[in-house]
Amino acid sequence: MTSLLKRAVTNPRTLSAAAIALSAIALGTPSAFAQDKWVGTWASAQQGVNVLFGEVAPVFSDQTLRQIVQVSIGGSSLRIRLSNVLGDQPLTINAASVAKRESEATIADDTLRTLRFSGAQSVTIPDGAFVLSDPVLLDTHAFDELAISLYLENQTTIDTQHSAALQTSYVSGAGDHTDSIDFPIESTNESWYLLSGVDVIAPSHTSVVATFGDSITDGTASTADTNNRYPSVLARRLNSIDSNIAVLNLGIAGNRVLHGNVGPNALARFDRDVISRPGVTHVILLEGINDIGLPGLIGLPEQEVTAEQIIGGYQQLIQRAHSAGIKIIGATLTPYRAFLYYTEEGDAKRLAVNEWIRNSNAFDGYVDFERVLQDPENPLQFLPIYDSGDNLHPSDAGYEAMANAIDLSLLGVEEANKDRQLTAQRYDGHQGEIFWTKLGFSNFLIYRDGTLVTPEGNSGNSFYQNTLAAGQSYHYQVNGVDVDGNEASIGSISMPGFAGTAGDL
Repeated sequence: MTSLLKRAVTNPRTLSAAAIALSAIALGTPSAFAQDKWVGTWASAQQGVNVLFGEVAPVFSDQTLRQIVQVSIGGSSLRIRLSNVLGDQPLTINAASVAKRESEATIADDTLRTLRFSGAQSVTIPDGAFVLSDPVLLDTHAFDELAISLYLENQTTIDTQHSAALQTSYVSGAGDHTDSIDFPIESTNESWYLLSGVDVIAPSHTSVVATFGDSITDGTASTADTNNRYPSVLARRLNSIDSNIAVLNLGIAGNRVLHGNVGPNALARFDRDVISRPGVTHVILLEGINDIGLPGLIGLPEQEVTAEQIIGGYQQLIQRAHSAGIKIIGATLTPYRAFLYYTEEGDAKRLAVNEWIRNSNAFDGYVDFERVLQDPENPLQFLPIYDSGDNLHPSDAGYEAMANAIDLSLLGVEEANKDRQLTAQRYDGHQGEIFWTKLGFSNFLIYRDGTLVTPEGNSGNSFYQNTLAAGQSYHYQVNGVDVDGNEASIGSISMPGFAGTAGDL
Protein backbone atom coordinates (compact mmCIF):
# COMPACT_ATOMS: atom_id res chain seq x y z
CA MET A 1 0.00 0.00 0.00
CA THR A 2 2.90 2.34 0.68
CA SER A 3 4.02 2.10 -2.95
CA LEU A 4 0.49 2.78 -4.18
CA LEU A 5 0.26 5.88 -2.04
CA LYS A 6 3.66 7.05 -3.23
CA ARG A 7 2.65 6.73 -6.89
CA ALA A 8 -0.60 8.62 -6.26
CA VAL A 9 1.18 11.52 -4.56
CA THR A 10 3.82 11.65 -7.30
CA ASN A 11 1.12 12.37 -9.88
CA PRO A 12 -1.25 14.95 -8.33
CA ARG A 13 -3.62 14.72 -11.27
CA THR A 14 -4.63 11.24 -10.15
CA LEU A 15 -5.40 12.17 -6.55
CA SER A 16 -8.90 10.95 -5.86
CA ALA A 17 -10.96 8.95 -3.40
CA ALA A 18 -8.38 6.15 -3.49
CA ALA A 19 -5.62 8.53 -2.43
CA ILE A 20 -7.79 9.90 0.37
CA ALA A 21 -8.53 6.41 1.63
CA LEU A 22 -4.87 5.41 1.41
CA SER A 23 -3.77 8.51 3.30
CA ALA A 24 -6.23 7.64 6.04
CA ILE A 25 -4.75 4.14 6.26
CA ALA A 26 -1.24 5.59 6.33
CA LEU A 27 -2.26 7.76 9.27
CA GLY A 28 -3.62 4.72 11.08
CA THR A 29 -7.08 6.30 11.55
CA PRO A 30 -10.53 5.16 10.38
CA SER A 31 -10.87 8.39 8.43
CA ALA A 32 -8.57 11.29 7.79
CA PHE A 33 -11.63 13.51 7.98
CA ALA A 34 -13.26 12.13 11.13
CA GLN A 35 -13.81 15.65 12.47
CA ASP A 36 -14.77 17.16 9.11
CA LYS A 37 -17.74 16.95 6.79
CA TRP A 38 -18.83 17.64 3.23
CA VAL A 39 -20.46 21.01 2.66
CA GLY A 40 -21.51 22.93 -0.42
CA THR A 41 -19.18 25.79 -1.34
CA TRP A 42 -20.77 26.73 -4.69
CA ALA A 43 -24.04 25.84 -6.35
CA SER A 44 -26.38 26.72 -9.17
CA ALA A 45 -30.07 25.93 -9.48
CA GLN A 46 -30.76 23.88 -12.58
CA GLN A 47 -33.49 24.91 -15.01
CA GLY A 48 -34.71 23.56 -18.31
CA VAL A 49 -34.67 25.32 -21.64
CA ASN A 50 -37.01 28.30 -21.45
CA VAL A 51 -39.09 27.69 -24.56
CA LEU A 52 -41.54 30.38 -23.42
CA PHE A 53 -38.91 33.05 -24.06
CA GLY A 54 -37.50 31.49 -27.22
CA GLU A 55 -34.53 29.56 -25.83
CA VAL A 56 -33.25 26.55 -27.76
CA ALA A 57 -31.33 23.70 -26.15
CA PRO A 58 -27.64 23.89 -27.10
CA VAL A 59 -26.02 20.92 -28.84
CA PHE A 60 -22.35 19.96 -28.48
CA SER A 61 -20.41 17.26 -30.32
CA ASP A 62 -16.77 16.26 -29.79
CA GLN A 63 -16.26 19.44 -27.75
CA THR A 64 -15.07 20.39 -24.29
CA LEU A 65 -16.86 22.84 -22.03
CA ARG A 66 -14.68 24.79 -19.59
CA GLN A 67 -16.91 26.45 -17.00
CA ILE A 68 -15.80 28.92 -14.33
CA VAL A 69 -17.14 29.09 -10.78
CA GLN A 70 -16.03 30.92 -7.64
CA VAL A 71 -16.12 28.98 -4.36
CA SER A 72 -17.29 30.71 -1.17
CA ILE A 73 -15.09 28.75 1.26
CA GLY A 74 -12.05 26.55 0.83
CA GLY A 75 -11.20 23.01 1.78
CA SER A 76 -8.59 20.29 1.45
CA SER A 77 -10.59 18.16 -0.98
CA LEU A 78 -13.51 18.68 -3.30
CA ARG A 79 -16.05 16.89 -5.43
CA ILE A 80 -18.20 18.10 -8.32
CA ARG A 81 -21.95 17.68 -8.78
CA LEU A 82 -23.15 17.14 -12.34
CA SER A 83 -26.85 17.12 -13.16
CA ASN A 84 -29.13 15.73 -15.83
CA VAL A 85 -32.15 16.37 -13.62
CA LEU A 86 -34.20 17.97 -16.40
CA GLY A 87 -33.03 15.73 -19.22
CA ASP A 88 -35.37 13.18 -20.77
CA GLN A 89 -32.65 10.67 -21.71
CA PRO A 90 -29.30 9.50 -20.29
CA LEU A 91 -26.32 11.78 -20.93
CA THR A 92 -22.68 10.72 -21.16
CA ILE A 93 -19.68 12.79 -20.07
CA ASN A 94 -16.58 11.15 -21.51
CA ALA A 95 -13.93 12.97 -19.48
CA ALA A 96 -13.81 15.69 -16.82
CA SER A 97 -11.28 17.72 -14.86
CA VAL A 98 -11.04 20.53 -12.33
CA ALA A 99 -8.30 23.10 -11.80
CA LYS A 100 -7.75 26.59 -10.47
CA ARG A 101 -8.16 29.26 -13.12
CA GLU A 102 -5.34 31.68 -13.86
CA SER A 103 -7.09 33.93 -16.37
CA GLU A 104 -9.90 33.51 -18.89
CA ALA A 105 -9.77 29.81 -19.91
CA THR A 106 -6.16 29.21 -18.83
CA ILE A 107 -5.54 27.07 -15.75
CA ALA A 108 -2.67 26.58 -13.30
CA ASP A 109 -0.86 23.42 -14.39
CA ASP A 110 -0.02 22.19 -10.89
CA THR A 111 -3.68 22.34 -9.83
CA LEU A 112 -5.12 20.21 -12.65
CA ARG A 113 -7.00 17.16 -11.35
CA THR A 114 -8.67 14.48 -13.44
CA LEU A 115 -12.18 13.71 -12.24
CA ARG A 116 -13.46 10.16 -11.96
CA PHE A 117 -16.86 8.76 -11.18
CA SER A 118 -16.95 5.58 -9.10
CA GLY A 119 -13.42 5.05 -10.34
CA ALA A 120 -14.25 5.47 -14.05
CA GLN A 121 -13.14 8.25 -16.37
CA SER A 122 -16.55 8.60 -18.02
CA VAL A 123 -20.03 8.64 -16.56
CA THR A 124 -23.53 8.28 -17.96
CA ILE A 125 -26.04 10.29 -15.93
CA PRO A 126 -29.56 8.82 -16.03
CA ASP A 127 -32.36 11.14 -17.03
CA GLY A 128 -33.68 13.01 -14.01
CA ALA A 129 -30.56 12.27 -11.94
CA PHE A 130 -27.31 13.83 -10.73
CA VAL A 131 -23.91 12.30 -9.97
CA LEU A 132 -21.02 13.15 -7.67
CA SER A 133 -17.43 12.89 -8.80
CA ASP A 134 -14.98 10.97 -6.68
CA PRO A 135 -13.23 13.33 -4.24
CA VAL A 136 -9.92 14.84 -5.32
CA LEU A 137 -7.23 16.38 -3.17
CA LEU A 138 -7.01 20.05 -4.13
CA ASP A 139 -6.37 22.71 -1.53
CA THR A 140 -8.76 25.59 -2.19
CA HIS A 141 -9.38 28.90 -0.45
CA ALA A 142 -12.35 31.21 -0.24
CA PHE A 143 -13.08 32.92 -3.58
CA ASP A 144 -10.72 30.78 -5.64
CA GLU A 145 -11.98 30.44 -9.18
CA LEU A 146 -12.23 26.89 -10.47
CA ALA A 147 -12.29 25.80 -14.10
CA ILE A 148 -14.38 22.65 -14.51
CA SER A 149 -13.97 20.97 -17.90
CA LEU A 150 -16.38 18.43 -19.39
CA TYR A 151 -15.76 16.54 -22.64
CA LEU A 152 -18.80 15.47 -24.69
CA GLU A 153 -17.66 13.07 -27.38
CA ASN A 154 -21.01 12.33 -28.98
CA GLN A 155 -23.66 14.77 -30.16
CA THR A 156 -25.32 15.89 -26.93
CA THR A 157 -28.34 18.10 -26.39
CA ILE A 158 -28.19 19.96 -23.08
CA ASP A 159 -31.57 20.31 -21.38
CA THR A 160 -30.23 20.89 -17.84
CA GLN A 161 -28.54 24.24 -17.41
CA HIS A 162 -28.43 27.54 -15.57
CA SER A 163 -28.91 30.01 -18.36
CA ALA A 164 -28.17 33.34 -16.66
CA ALA A 165 -24.85 32.66 -14.97
CA LEU A 166 -23.34 36.12 -15.57
CA GLN A 167 -20.02 34.30 -15.81
CA THR A 168 -18.11 33.70 -19.02
CA SER A 169 -17.55 30.04 -19.82
CA TYR A 170 -15.70 28.54 -22.77
CA VAL A 171 -16.33 25.98 -25.51
CA SER A 172 -13.51 24.32 -27.46
CA GLY A 173 -13.25 23.15 -31.02
CA ALA A 174 -13.00 19.41 -31.70
CA GLY A 175 -11.44 17.13 -29.13
CA ASP A 176 -10.95 16.33 -25.48
CA HIS A 177 -9.27 19.36 -23.91
CA THR A 178 -10.00 18.59 -20.29
CA ASP A 179 -6.24 18.50 -19.58
CA SER A 180 -5.30 21.50 -21.74
CA ILE A 181 -3.60 24.28 -19.80
CA ASP A 182 -4.18 26.83 -22.57
CA PHE A 183 -7.69 26.06 -23.70
CA PRO A 184 -8.51 26.40 -27.43
CA ILE A 185 -11.55 28.69 -27.36
CA GLU A 186 -14.04 28.35 -30.19
CA SER A 187 -16.89 30.25 -28.51
CA THR A 188 -18.03 31.64 -25.15
CA ASN A 189 -21.32 31.83 -23.31
CA GLU A 190 -22.75 32.93 -19.95
CA SER A 191 -24.45 29.69 -18.93
CA TRP A 192 -23.56 26.75 -16.71
CA TYR A 193 -24.33 23.44 -18.41
CA LEU A 194 -24.84 20.25 -16.35
CA LEU A 195 -22.93 21.82 -13.47
CA SER A 196 -24.89 22.08 -10.22
CA GLY A 197 -22.42 22.19 -7.34
CA VAL A 198 -19.01 22.00 -5.77
CA ASP A 199 -18.60 20.45 -2.30
CA VAL A 200 -15.53 20.64 -0.07
CA ILE A 201 -14.30 18.91 3.06
CA ALA A 202 -14.58 21.48 5.86
CA PRO A 203 -14.56 21.55 9.68
CA SER A 204 -17.60 20.03 11.36
CA HIS A 205 -18.79 23.40 12.68
CA THR A 206 -19.02 24.90 9.17
CA SER A 207 -22.42 26.36 8.30
CA VAL A 208 -23.98 26.88 4.88
CA VAL A 209 -26.38 29.68 3.91
CA ALA A 210 -28.56 28.89 0.89
CA THR A 211 -29.97 31.96 -0.86
CA PHE A 212 -33.13 30.86 -2.67
CA GLY A 213 -35.19 32.95 -5.04
CA ASP A 214 -35.63 34.49 -8.45
CA SER A 215 -33.63 36.90 -10.62
CA ILE A 216 -32.77 39.24 -7.76
CA THR A 217 -31.04 36.36 -5.98
CA ASP A 218 -29.59 35.14 -9.28
CA GLY A 219 -27.99 38.57 -9.76
CA THR A 220 -29.69 39.69 -12.97
CA ALA A 221 -28.32 43.05 -14.21
CA SER A 222 -25.20 42.87 -12.02
CA THR A 223 -21.94 43.26 -13.90
CA ALA A 224 -20.89 39.98 -15.54
CA ASP A 225 -17.67 38.28 -14.39
CA THR A 226 -17.44 40.37 -11.20
CA ASN A 227 -19.41 38.24 -8.69
CA ASN A 228 -21.46 41.21 -7.52
CA ARG A 229 -24.71 39.32 -6.96
CA TYR A 230 -26.01 39.91 -3.41
CA PRO A 231 -25.15 36.32 -2.31
CA SER A 232 -21.58 36.83 -3.55
CA VAL A 233 -21.25 40.07 -1.59
CA LEU A 234 -22.76 38.36 1.46
CA ALA A 235 -20.17 35.58 1.17
CA ARG A 236 -17.36 38.14 1.24
CA ARG A 237 -18.92 39.89 4.23
CA LEU A 238 -19.29 36.63 6.16
CA ASN A 239 -15.78 35.50 5.27
CA SER A 240 -14.33 38.66 6.83
CA ILE A 241 -15.76 37.40 10.14
CA ASP A 242 -15.68 33.60 9.87
CA SER A 243 -13.99 31.59 7.12
CA ASN A 244 -16.24 28.59 7.77
CA ILE A 245 -19.54 29.96 6.46
CA ALA A 246 -20.41 29.05 2.87
CA VAL A 247 -23.01 30.80 0.72
CA LEU A 248 -24.86 29.05 -2.11
CA ASN A 249 -26.76 30.97 -4.80
CA LEU A 250 -29.89 29.03 -5.75
CA GLY A 251 -31.75 31.74 -7.61
CA ILE A 252 -33.39 31.27 -10.99
CA ALA A 253 -34.32 34.36 -13.01
CA GLY A 254 -38.06 34.42 -13.64
CA ASN A 255 -38.77 31.75 -11.03
CA ARG A 256 -42.05 31.62 -9.11
CA VAL A 257 -43.27 30.12 -5.86
CA LEU A 258 -46.35 28.42 -7.29
CA HIS A 259 -45.94 27.96 -11.06
CA GLY A 260 -43.18 26.86 -13.40
CA ASN A 261 -42.39 28.08 -16.96
CA VAL A 262 -38.99 29.46 -15.94
CA GLY A 263 -37.42 26.59 -14.05
CA PRO A 264 -39.37 24.35 -11.70
CA ASN A 265 -41.44 26.34 -9.19
CA ALA A 266 -40.07 26.93 -5.70
CA LEU A 267 -42.21 24.24 -4.08
CA ALA A 268 -41.04 21.71 -6.68
CA ARG A 269 -37.33 22.47 -6.39
CA PHE A 270 -36.86 23.33 -2.70
CA ASP A 271 -35.86 19.83 -1.63
CA ARG A 272 -33.52 19.43 -4.59
CA ASP A 273 -31.88 22.84 -4.33
CA VAL A 274 -31.81 23.44 -0.57
CA ILE A 275 -32.55 20.46 1.64
CA SER A 276 -30.42 17.98 -0.30
CA ARG A 277 -27.35 20.25 -0.35
CA PRO A 278 -24.77 19.10 2.19
CA GLY A 279 -24.41 21.18 5.33
CA VAL A 280 -27.19 23.75 4.78
CA THR A 281 -28.07 25.42 8.08
CA HIS A 282 -29.92 28.56 6.92
CA VAL A 283 -31.91 29.66 3.89
CA ILE A 284 -32.87 33.18 2.82
CA LEU A 285 -36.09 33.17 0.77
CA LEU A 286 -36.73 36.03 -1.68
CA GLU A 287 -39.38 35.03 -4.20
CA GLY A 288 -42.91 35.99 -5.22
CA ILE A 289 -42.68 39.07 -7.41
CA ASN A 290 -42.96 36.96 -10.58
CA ASP A 291 -46.01 35.14 -9.19
CA ILE A 292 -47.61 38.59 -9.09
CA GLY A 293 -46.44 40.07 -12.37
CA LEU A 294 -45.57 37.29 -14.82
CA PRO A 295 -49.05 35.84 -15.59
CA GLY A 296 -50.26 39.12 -17.09
CA LEU A 297 -47.04 39.60 -19.04
CA ILE A 298 -47.08 36.16 -20.68
CA GLY A 299 -50.84 35.93 -21.14
CA LEU A 300 -51.65 33.19 -18.64
CA PRO A 301 -54.52 34.60 -16.57
CA GLU A 302 -55.29 31.16 -15.14
CA GLN A 303 -51.98 31.45 -13.25
CA GLU A 304 -52.94 34.66 -11.45
CA VAL A 305 -52.45 34.26 -7.70
CA THR A 306 -53.51 36.11 -4.57
CA ALA A 307 -51.29 37.35 -1.76
CA GLU A 308 -52.79 34.63 0.42
CA GLN A 309 -51.74 31.94 -2.06
CA ILE A 310 -48.15 33.21 -2.12
CA ILE A 311 -48.16 33.23 1.68
CA GLY A 312 -49.48 29.67 1.62
CA GLY A 313 -46.50 28.71 -0.51
CA TYR A 314 -44.16 30.33 2.00
CA GLN A 315 -45.78 28.37 4.81
CA GLN A 316 -45.10 25.13 2.96
CA LEU A 317 -41.43 26.04 2.52
CA ILE A 318 -41.14 27.05 6.16
CA GLN A 319 -42.50 23.70 7.30
CA ARG A 320 -40.15 21.78 5.03
CA ALA A 321 -37.11 23.79 6.11
CA HIS A 322 -37.90 23.30 9.78
CA SER A 323 -38.49 19.57 9.27
CA ALA A 324 -34.94 19.38 7.90
CA GLY A 325 -33.53 21.37 10.83
CA ILE A 326 -32.87 24.43 8.64
CA LYS A 327 -33.62 27.98 9.77
CA ILE A 328 -35.47 30.00 7.13
CA ILE A 329 -35.24 33.78 6.81
CA GLY A 330 -37.91 35.63 4.86
CA ALA A 331 -37.15 38.65 2.68
CA THR A 332 -39.61 41.35 1.68
CA LEU A 333 -40.38 41.78 -2.02
CA THR A 334 -38.68 44.81 -3.51
CA PRO A 335 -40.33 47.77 -5.30
CA TYR A 336 -41.03 47.51 -9.02
CA ARG A 337 -43.16 50.45 -10.12
CA ALA A 338 -42.48 51.32 -13.79
CA PHE A 339 -41.29 47.79 -14.58
CA LEU A 340 -43.07 46.37 -17.62
CA TYR A 341 -45.44 44.11 -15.64
CA TYR A 342 -46.27 46.58 -12.85
CA THR A 343 -49.92 47.18 -11.93
CA GLU A 344 -51.44 48.85 -8.88
CA GLU A 345 -53.41 45.67 -8.18
CA GLY A 346 -50.23 43.64 -8.30
CA ASP A 347 -48.40 46.03 -6.03
CA ALA A 348 -51.19 45.77 -3.47
CA LYS A 349 -50.47 42.03 -3.37
CA ARG A 350 -46.76 42.70 -2.89
CA LEU A 351 -47.39 45.06 0.00
CA ALA A 352 -49.75 42.56 1.65
CA VAL A 353 -47.16 39.81 1.34
CA ASN A 354 -44.52 42.09 2.85
CA GLU A 355 -46.68 42.97 5.83
CA TRP A 356 -47.18 39.26 6.49
CA ILE A 357 -43.43 38.62 6.30
CA ARG A 358 -42.80 41.40 8.82
CA ASN A 359 -45.58 40.66 11.28
CA SER A 360 -46.48 36.96 11.16
CA ASN A 361 -43.40 35.67 13.01
CA ALA A 362 -43.66 32.58 10.78
CA PHE A 363 -40.07 32.87 9.58
CA ASP A 364 -37.06 32.57 11.88
CA GLY A 365 -36.43 36.22 11.06
CA TYR A 366 -36.68 38.51 8.07
CA VAL A 367 -34.62 40.90 5.96
CA ASP A 368 -36.41 44.04 4.83
CA PHE A 369 -35.03 44.33 1.31
CA GLU A 370 -37.96 46.55 0.32
CA ARG A 371 -36.86 49.26 2.76
CA VAL A 372 -33.21 48.81 1.86
CA LEU A 373 -33.78 49.52 -1.85
CA GLN A 374 -36.78 51.85 -1.94
CA ASP A 375 -36.52 55.56 -2.60
CA PRO A 376 -37.67 57.25 0.63
CA GLU A 377 -39.37 59.96 -1.45
CA ASN A 378 -40.96 57.44 -3.86
CA PRO A 379 -41.27 54.24 -1.82
CA LEU A 380 -42.90 52.20 -4.62
CA GLN A 381 -39.71 52.37 -6.67
CA PHE A 382 -35.97 51.95 -6.22
CA LEU A 383 -33.63 54.63 -5.02
CA PRO A 384 -32.08 55.67 -8.37
CA ILE A 385 -28.56 54.66 -7.45
CA TYR A 386 -29.81 51.17 -6.56
CA ASP A 387 -31.70 50.72 -9.83
CA SER A 388 -30.02 48.87 -12.69
CA GLY A 389 -32.23 50.85 -15.05
CA ASP A 390 -35.10 48.42 -15.59
CA ASN A 391 -37.03 49.32 -12.40
CA LEU A 392 -36.97 45.72 -11.11
CA HIS A 393 -33.38 44.57 -10.70
CA PRO A 394 -30.79 46.25 -8.47
CA SER A 395 -27.54 47.72 -9.69
CA ASP A 396 -24.23 46.52 -8.30
CA ALA A 397 -24.61 49.16 -5.56
CA GLY A 398 -28.11 47.87 -4.84
CA TYR A 399 -26.93 44.28 -4.50
CA GLU A 400 -24.17 45.43 -2.18
CA ALA A 401 -26.68 47.34 -0.05
CA MET A 402 -28.85 44.21 0.20
CA ALA A 403 -25.96 42.08 1.43
CA ASN A 404 -24.80 44.72 3.89
CA ALA A 405 -28.29 45.14 5.34
CA ILE A 406 -28.64 41.53 6.48
CA ASP A 407 -28.50 41.17 10.27
CA LEU A 408 -25.85 38.48 10.56
CA SER A 409 -27.22 37.30 13.89
CA LEU A 410 -30.08 35.79 11.85
CA LEU A 411 -27.44 33.50 10.37
CA GLY A 412 -25.96 32.60 13.74
CA VAL A 413 -23.04 35.00 13.35
CA GLU A 414 -21.90 37.41 16.02
CA GLU A 415 -19.58 40.12 14.82
CA ALA A 416 -16.40 40.23 16.88
CA ASN A 417 -16.52 44.01 17.33
CA LYS A 418 -19.94 44.76 18.78
CA ASP A 419 -19.35 48.49 18.22
CA ARG A 420 -19.20 47.82 14.49
CA GLN A 421 -22.92 48.24 13.83
CA LEU A 422 -22.92 51.10 11.32
CA THR A 423 -21.70 51.72 7.80
CA ALA A 424 -21.98 54.84 5.67
CA GLN A 425 -22.07 55.24 1.90
CA ARG A 426 -21.54 58.59 0.15
CA TYR A 427 -22.93 58.16 -3.37
CA ASP A 428 -22.03 61.56 -4.81
CA GLY A 429 -21.88 65.20 -3.78
CA HIS A 430 -25.43 65.35 -2.45
CA GLN A 431 -26.56 61.77 -1.79
CA GLY A 432 -25.56 59.52 1.09
CA GLU A 433 -26.94 56.78 3.30
CA ILE A 434 -26.15 55.14 6.62
CA PHE A 435 -26.99 51.54 7.55
CA TRP A 436 -27.21 49.87 10.94
CA THR A 437 -27.94 46.54 12.59
CA LYS A 438 -31.37 46.59 14.24
CA LEU A 439 -30.34 44.68 17.40
CA GLY A 440 -33.88 44.03 18.59
CA PHE A 441 -35.16 47.61 18.30
CA SER A 442 -38.09 48.51 16.05
CA ASN A 443 -37.63 52.29 16.05
CA PHE A 444 -34.56 54.50 15.75
CA LEU A 445 -33.62 58.16 16.14
CA ILE A 446 -30.87 59.60 13.96
CA TYR A 447 -28.82 62.64 14.94
CA ARG A 448 -26.67 64.49 12.40
CA ASP A 449 -23.97 66.68 13.86
CA GLY A 450 -25.91 66.65 17.13
CA THR A 451 -29.30 67.61 15.63
CA LEU A 452 -32.20 65.13 15.55
CA VAL A 453 -33.14 64.62 11.89
CA THR A 454 -35.83 61.94 12.39
CA PRO A 455 -38.24 63.40 14.97
CA GLU A 456 -40.88 60.82 14.03
CA GLY A 457 -38.38 57.98 14.25
CA ASN A 458 -37.23 55.45 11.66
CA SER A 459 -38.43 51.83 11.66
CA GLY A 460 -36.00 50.56 9.02
CA ASN A 461 -32.27 49.94 9.13
CA SER A 462 -31.06 52.72 6.84
CA PHE A 463 -31.37 56.50 6.47
CA TYR A 464 -30.98 58.23 3.11
CA GLN A 465 -30.42 61.94 2.42
CA ASN A 466 -30.08 63.78 -0.89
CA THR A 467 -29.45 67.31 0.38
CA LEU A 468 -25.87 66.92 1.57
CA ALA A 469 -23.35 69.65 0.80
CA ALA A 470 -20.71 68.59 -1.69
CA GLY A 471 -17.33 68.03 -0.05
CA GLN A 472 -18.69 68.28 3.49
CA SER A 473 -18.48 65.38 5.92
CA TYR A 474 -21.13 64.68 8.57
CA HIS A 475 -21.24 62.87 11.89
CA TYR A 476 -24.24 60.62 12.65
CA GLN A 477 -25.43 59.05 15.89
CA VAL A 478 -28.04 56.27 15.76
CA ASN A 479 -30.05 55.39 18.88
CA GLY A 480 -32.51 52.54 19.27
CA VAL A 481 -35.78 53.33 21.08
CA ASP A 482 -37.37 50.73 23.35
CA VAL A 483 -41.10 50.28 24.12
CA ASP A 484 -40.85 52.76 27.01
CA GLY A 485 -39.29 55.45 24.85
CA ASN A 486 -35.79 55.04 26.25
CA GLU A 487 -32.89 55.58 23.88
CA ALA A 488 -29.87 53.26 23.62
CA SER A 489 -26.87 53.98 21.42
CA ILE A 490 -26.37 51.74 18.39
CA GLY A 491 -23.25 53.64 17.39
CA SER A 492 -21.87 56.63 15.57
CA ILE A 493 -20.24 57.10 12.20
CA SER A 494 -18.88 59.79 9.91
CA MET A 495 -20.19 60.30 6.39
CA PRO A 496 -17.26 61.23 4.14
CA GLY A 497 -17.43 64.32 1.97
CA PHE A 498 -16.61 62.31 -1.15
CA ALA A 499 -17.94 59.13 -2.76
CA GLY A 500 -16.95 56.06 -0.79
CA THR A 501 -17.71 53.87 2.21
CA ALA A 502 -16.77 54.69 5.80
CA GLY A 503 -16.29 52.27 8.65
CA ASP A 504 -17.48 52.71 12.21
CA LEU A 505 -16.05 55.07 14.73
